[in-house]
Amino acid sequence: MSAAELYLSSESVNPIDLVENLAEHHAWDFDRMNEDQIAVAMEGLWRTYSLSLAMAPDDSMLRLICTFEMDPPEARLPALYETISRANDMVWSGAFSYWESQKLMVWRYGLMLGEDQPSGIDQIERMIHAALAASERFYPAFQLVVWADHSPKTALDLALAEAVGRA
Repeated sequence: MSAAELYLSSESVNPIDLVENLAEHHAWDFDRMNEDQIAVAMEGLWRTYSLSLAMAPDDSMLRLICTFEMDPPEARLPALYETISRANDMVWSGAFSYWESQKLMVWRYGLMLGEDQPSGIDQIERMIHAALAASERFYPAFQLVVWADHSPKTALDLALAEAVGRA
């Protein structure tokens, strides 16, 4: 069954209900916090990512954050912030930030909704997968900068290089 078939019409469905159905459909670990928030754990290539999706009814926005732990040495923070800035210049569907007090790398995205334009399950699934893809794509660059003392440019070049040929 496709994700779209989970709901034939999602016009009056809470977007968090759609996320819960997606999580059940894909067998993702999740915890429904309340009517307007859900937490999901998704296994990636590099690590398990924590996603939180929350509906903000006052501004009709579905907010997504995807986090993973990162505890860089303080001396590497300026290089990490430069890497984040460079990475954000390369993406259009969200942005990274680092929450130093929580020791978390964060991917944030907000989906504006309207009363006449509700969210669809396919749209929400693409949003979730885009967050995971961005985190997976840039994770190696953040690690190279923080733990291997690479420059931000070099780390991004190495992490995002396409493999050519075959082994």
